[in-house]
Amino acid sequence: MKAVQYRKIGSAPEVVEVEDPKAPPGGMVLEVTASGLCHSDEFVMSLDEKTFATYGYDLPMTLGHETAGRVVELGEGTTGVEVGDNVLVYGCWGCGVCDMCARGNENHCRRGMVSPGFGAPGGMAEYIPVDSVMHIVPIGDLDPIKMAPLNDAGLTPYAAIKRNLHRLRAGATAVVIGAGGLGHVAIQLLRRMSDAQVIALDLPGPKLAFAKEVGAHHALVSEKAAAEHVKELTQGHGADLVLDFVAGGPTPELAIACGGMQSAVVFIGAGDGHAKVGFGITPWEMSVSNSLWGSRLELMELVQMAMRQPLEIRTTPFPLDLAPMAYRMLHERKIDGRAVCIP
Repeated sequence: MKAVQYRKIGSAPEVVEVEDPKAPPGGMVLEVTASGLCHSDEFVMSLDEKTFATYGYDLPMTLGHETAGRVVELGEGTTGVEVGDNVLVYGCWGCGVCDMCARGNENHCRRGMVSPGFGAPGGMAEYIPVDSVMHIVPIGDLDPIKMAPLNDAGLTPYAAIKRNLHRLRAGATAVVIGAGGLGHVAIQLLRRMSDAQVIALDLPGPKLAFAKEVGAHHALVSEKAAAEHVKELTQGHGADLVLDFVAGGPTPELAIACGGMQSAVVFIGAGDGHAKVGFGITPWEMSVSNSLWGSRLELMELVQMAMRQPLEIRTTPFPLDLAPMAYRMLHERKIDGRAVCIP
């Protein structure tokens, strides 16, 4: 079968021929119907050899952690799913026995999470093996191209917003830094899950208009002066929730500057930026945290939400053979929303 693999440190991903997978006991094989591209892939492919090794990854690596597929083969002892079912592949595979996994938080597995596309074969291929029925979520007849990005571009902001919903009372304000793949979904989720005023920040260009198209009340250029504009739009109080989907360069300091007293700032992007936090530096009782993905239950909740009223996830489809070009376009910020490969 064809697969998109990262094969050599510092090189671009390649389309190669590999053996078809076999269904593991208790698991299954899916025929991939759609697989999203993510900046997390770029982050991993940007690591030098020493840093890459610290993550415990091996090469070659079949990419793709936002996968939708159709069950085509069941492993020995697999129950609870049938051949022909359309599903999403949950991206966080934990050990199953630690306290975090027992709570359903496999994304925080104490023994180290493995993900399809990062440590296990991913969905940028014609077929993908899945180790357990515990790692799929049925989607019925929903469009797999629109649903595949829910695995990360939807789940990651949903989990962060859900954790901070108590801050988004009537009259509250949320700031979204970065209106890309995750950010444009976050804007929609904030509008659907709360009555908050939503302010999007991004670089000058089409993404500011894009942010307003998907529901932002205001779209501002992401620069130091943006914090003052946020204060003006909140009667001087600052935002109640700030989600930084970049977390690189100056954005962490900007995120802190946008928040107000008893607000929360969540760093979600994989950038290398940083900000000072402490007494007299941050507003009183500001909560500062990072966030990693979400639980399978939260992915199920997102799918239920989409069944009632689909999210407007902006997707640009590519055939699998053009995945390397799609990754180049992603790196050059030429993709609005999410690029999705279709085998």
